[in-house]
Amino acid sequence: MNRKNLLIALFFAFVLALPAGAQNKMNLDFNNAEQTINKNIYGHFAEHLGRCIYDGIWVGPDSDIPNVNGYRKDILDALKELNIPVLRWPGGCFADTYHWKDGVGPKSERPKIKNYFWGGSIEDNSFGTHEFLNLCEMIGADPYISANVGSGTVTEMVEWIEYMTSDEDIPMANWRRENGREEPWDVKFLGIGNESWGCGGDMRPEYYSDLLRQYSLYARLYGEGKFERVGCGANGSDYNWTDVLMERAARNMDALSVHYYTIATGDWNNKSAATGFGEDLYFSGLKNALFMDELVTKHSNVMDKYDPEKNLPLLVDEWGIWTDVEPGTEPGHLFQQNSMRDALIAAVTFNIFHQHAERVQMANIAQVVNVLQAMILTEDDKMVLTPTYHVFNMYKVHQDATYIPELLQTVSYEVGGEEIPAVSGTASKKDGKVNISLSNLDATEEQVIEVDVEDGNLTRVLSASVLTAPDFNSYNSFDEPETVKPVEFSDFKIKKGVLTVTLPAHSVATLQLQ
Repeated sequence: MNRKNLLIALFFAFVLALPAGAQNKMNLDFNNAEQTINKNIYGHFAEHLGRCIYDGIWVGPDSDIPNVNGYRKDILDALKELNIPVLRWPGGCFADTYHWKDGVGPKSERPKIKNYFWGGSIEDNSFGTHEFLNLCEMIGADPYISANVGSGTVTEMVEWIEYMTSDEDIPMANWRRENGREEPWDVKFLGIGNESWGCGGDMRPEYYSDLLRQYSLYARLYGEGKFERVGCGANGSDYNWTDVLMERAARNMDALSVHYYTIATGDWNNKSAATGFGEDLYFSGLKNALFMDELVTKHSNVMDKYDPEKNLPLLVDEWGIWTDVEPGTEPGHLFQQNSMRDALIAAVTFNIFHQHAERVQMANIAQVVNVLQAMILTEDDKMVLTPTYHVFNMYKVHQDATYIPELLQTVSYEVGGEEIPAVSGTASKKDGKVNISLSNLDATEEQVIEVDVEDGNLTRVLSASVLTAPDFNSYNSFDEPETVKPVEFSDFKIKKGVLTVTLPAHSVATLQLQ
């Protein structure tokens, strides 16, 4: 009997053994828990877009807002709490208009440029290579640099690599030393362009694959063993892009990316508001987020044709929900609020990434502060932690843990004649403990789930927290910053190898067991 059939047989045996009337059931396959959940799945993204960098991460050392050498102190503290493993910069679309030499040296001598992609704002380049890489060191994140392929050159990329990573007596490394940094930085990832099919050059996959081969050759030559080269992957479900790159340039990269944004309406030209939506848009937002499973599966299947051993990771280095901007804000700055729905989108997306942990080795939510599905929102000296921030904090226990495969039987949540699973979940083990995260997607009804933990010899719950809200569209405002926040959770029991959990409507819970 193969592994799949064995799991199915075990699952049905488990279901028959449970008490009648249980709404939802999860079986954890401890015997086949082998795959590590790469901590980089919990990565982040910071682009020079709107108020992500300026007035977000960076206020400058002369600001009245409390800061550490120009970095907002409250932002630093909040980001450290998340154990951010990797941070991607400087874009996004901005990356392929960014010329790194503009952002080094004395700030008074750095030229101003226009940010053509994002609202035409004037960029003064006061936040550049040093500021970003020093930030990564301060918060303990590995840097992921996006190189300019759309409007840059191979020489420009090579000199940036030398500036950041060389410890030799050569011009770029010496220039870095003149600018105040003696030791090279430890850059872990280098993206060869960004969205080359769109804002990064409007390229065909055949053309980009040739550029990837060219740029990657020199990236390896000048950065041997220092970082992974990331090929620019597909726009959502463009599986042909993946096929062409894998066929023509698989050996010229160390990882391949893909981007996918959840649009609640399914219409890029009419995305809908981030707040005040009804159950129809709550449901469709979750339904469209769950498409991530099909997306990753199909891209992985294409990659399997050329890389059956799964040596080449798939990085979902931009993801999250994209809504209309908040009324009265600059449309090109992409400032949107963040609701309980968005927290659930984050949770179910993580569950999907865990299931694909063999191939998915990194993901970077867009974005970290004040842009799209942000962790943090700021307004002058005020700061708000979003519901999505809290999910990241609750899920950080899964970083570098061993994934425990699950078989989940769940009732349906139905709206408007469509349905999705009412419950989503995941589990992992680390340091002798098991962490189980469960989400109730139903907007109005609680859900009871029974989790078979007998094979894990689990007898007690060490800690538990739950994130829910008064309504499925609740959010944290600057006037009411704690409407949605985790609280201690106790609506569970464990008896005879079965963990029974009662999940409130629209909620996320994480329990640690031993």
